[in-house]
Amino acid sequence: MTVRLKDFYADWCGPCKTQDPILEDLEGDYPDVSFEKVNVDEEQDVANEYQVRSLPTLIVENDDGVVDRFVGVTQREDIEAALAEAGA
Repeated sequence: MTVRLKDFYADWCGPCKTQDPILEDLEGDYPDVSFEKVNVDEEQDVANEYQVRSLPTLIVENDDGVVDRFVGVTQREDIEAALAEAGA
């Protein structure tokens, strides 16, 4: 089962910069999870596909589809719970 975390962000988004260190820590602790950063200004089609309306938006998905989504700065514990639910 492949687990992915998509981080939808923009360079001008202040809260996104707050989210970054949390994700960087998680990335080190979850080598089996695919972490993807999606710049909504450059990849609007992907943002539209996931119906991203606010930043930052985090989407945790596995082979079955989206398991959880978070809007706004999300704490490590909440992300870890979603990763566990997705099978990480």
